[in-house]
Amino acid sequence: MTFQTPVSAGPSLELSEEHLMIQQAAREFAQKEIVPIAEAFDHSGEFPYETIKKMGQLGFMGIEVPEEYGGAGLDTLCYVLAMEEIAKADVSHSTIMSVNNSLYCNALTKFGTEAQKKKYLTEVASGAKIGAYSLTEPMSGSDAGTMKSRAVLSDDGTHYIINGTKSWVTSAPVADYIILFTMTDPSAGHKGITAFLIETDKPGFIRGKKEPKLGIRASATSEIYFENYKAPVDAILGEVGKGFKIAMAVLDAGRIGIAAQALGVAEAAYEASIHYARERHAFGQPIGSFQLIQQKIADMKTRIEASRLLIYNAALAKMRAEKTGERYTTEASMAKLFASETAAYVTDEAIQIHGGMGYSKEMPLERYYRDARITRIYEGTSEIQRIVIARNELGLR
Repeated sequence: MTFQTPVSAGPSLELSEEHLMIQQAAREFAQKEIVPIAEAFDHSGEFPYETIKKMGQLGFMGIEVPEEYGGAGLDTLCYVLAMEEIAKADVSHSTIMSVNNSLYCNALTKFGTEAQKKKYLTEVASGAKIGAYSLTEPMSGSDAGTMKSRAVLSDDGTHYIINGTKSWVTSAPVADYIILFTMTDPSAGHKGITAFLIETDKPGFIRGKKEPKLGIRASATSEIYFENYKAPVDAILGEVGKGFKIAMAVLDAGRIGIAAQALGVAEAAYEASIHYARERHAFGQPIGSFQLIQQKIADMKTRIEASRLLIYNAALAKMRAEKTGERYTTEASMAKLFASETAAYVTDEAIQIHGGMGYSKEMPLERYYRDARITRIYEGTSEIQRIVIARNELGLR
């Protein structure tokens, strides 16, 4: 499959046999294992342990992690292709997959020491354990420099004592390890943030109640609390004071995953609409024969395909960056912005095409609609993406 789109020197948009194989494997697993249970888990809000374990066994929980650390050792295009197929079946499963891959595993692969990778990466990349990422606080979202949590170095210099509250932590209720971003030097603002590797079975770590969310209900989310939690100095990820830089670099990768997630749910809603427009009759003919329905179909399809190319372009930029060290922030933000707003548009139009049936819980359209809404919020709101893109284009820092 070749997309005739000009790209910079380096990886191209031609999907290899390996890409097509991972795409097909993800599609078959998603349709066979996830689609039949998605509605029930959305209703119950339970965490889908069994399918997540199976995803780990297939390599979907650490796609870009080298094989020596429990991953599949594949590239970013493989990741977005698999993410798209999983999200097409259920956004909750893809959210768990996204955090594990893009935020937790990516951070450790890029910034972890050899010892940290062996201890904290291998089991998570293989799906045996669950990883999470914690940046947001109750009064600190997009403005990370105002966070109130603190990590204070002990008198003997062997460990940090951490106190504070973090909020909206995806997978926190079930995570074995969490990458925590907290203040070690409040006077330095965002330059005083440090990243720590947290073991959730240690004293001083407390999980809050699961959040009752509008969508992605099977993806567990909660606050977490630290009460004199002791983190040894060798649990620091990267360097002291470099946490904000790590967080932003990781979010670039995360935004590509969320864009692929948004594409997947948009495709699911679009395909349901195509089927319905062919089968549903009104005034003696399929509703797809009416021009207003055709306009919706045309606009939905065009936005989906534009999203796909932005996502693939961002994936290729990330792959180039691994060799050159260049930033791919703008590409990731454009993909995330456009794909998430496309998911919102397509799922809304899909419900309109289905009419009353689209509003009924007897069909998955209302779940697609609810699940798609979060893609414009987490890992940077649409408003933040626009700021990032514009500032980069204007050369502002």
